[in-house]
Formats: sequence, C-alpha cells, structure tokens
Amino acid sequence: MTAAAASRPDREPPGYSARVSTVRPAHPTRIERVVGSICRGAARVPGLRRVLLSPVVARPGFWLATAAAAVWGCLLLRRPRRLGRIHVIDRLPRWAYGRGGTTIGAIYLTTANTGDAVLEHEAVHVAQWRRYGLAFIPLYIAAGSVAATNRFEVEAGLERGGYARPR
Repeated sequence: MTAAAASRPDREPPGYSARVSTVRPAHPTRIERVVGSICRGAARVPGLRRVLLSPVVARPGFWLATAAAAVWGCLLLRRPRRLGRIHVIDRLPRWAYGRGGTTIGAIYLTTANTGDAVLEHEAVHVAQWRRYGLAFIPLYIAAGSVAATNRFEVEAGLERGGYARPR
C-alpha cells in the first residue's frame, strides 16, 4: 500500500477484517442477553441485515455518530484534533467516556490515552463504525462487556487496546 493510500481515511486500518469472529460473551449481563436476542431475531428477517449494513444506510449512521461525538466534545469545551488516521478529543473528564477511551463514529474520546498502539486499535473501531453505522451500538452491546470475549475488541486487537488476554 502506498503512503498516499495509507493516509486516506476511507481505507481500513492494518489488522481490520470485514469478517468478524464469532466469540461469544462468557457471562452476559441481562442487557447483553436482551440486545443479543433482538439482534439474533433481526438477523432472521430476510434481507434486513443486507439493508441495515448497506453503505446507503450505514454511512449516514456513521456520520450521525461522528457528529454526536463532536457535539459532546464541544459541550465539554474541547475540539477534535487529528492524530494519525483518527480524530481525537482528549483532556476530557473521566466520566465523559467509558473504559480508557471510547470511539464514537470517527472520533476517539479520552483523557490522555493516545499512544500509537491505542490509536491503531481505535482506528479499527472507526472502520467498524463505518461498516455497521448505528447498528454497531446494539451489536457491540450484544458482543458483551468483557473485552476478551467481545468480538469487536478481539478484532481490534486486545494487546493494542491495552487489554490483557486471559490465560
């Protein structure tokens, strides 16, 4: 891949695969079970998956999520800046996002967790948001809150994201 192609935001980051593993949550919470049940039921409707994941539907959801994250950052008096291939709003209060940072659409929200490995991990989440659009929210919840069994975190790379793989 050329340097020009690598810097284009519409390209998938290294390690991104459109095919997601089928890792299931070890001990899902009630909300994870409910959302998972809804997602599995929706997947049984002929053609619904194709429609929801088509770029015509998914991309506007991606843009809406990105705009919502930008508004959230602006409400907290911060502005997005570009670090590598990802937009970052940092120096946020800890309560403004989950875990060490949260990617919503094309924007990564964090306090100071902006190392190169973490940004590579978050770039995979941006590609996931771009592919799934707003459907990413219930799919991520259904995948579970334990990173080691969340298929989206596994795909993004547990080590790069700062998660330790259980032994």
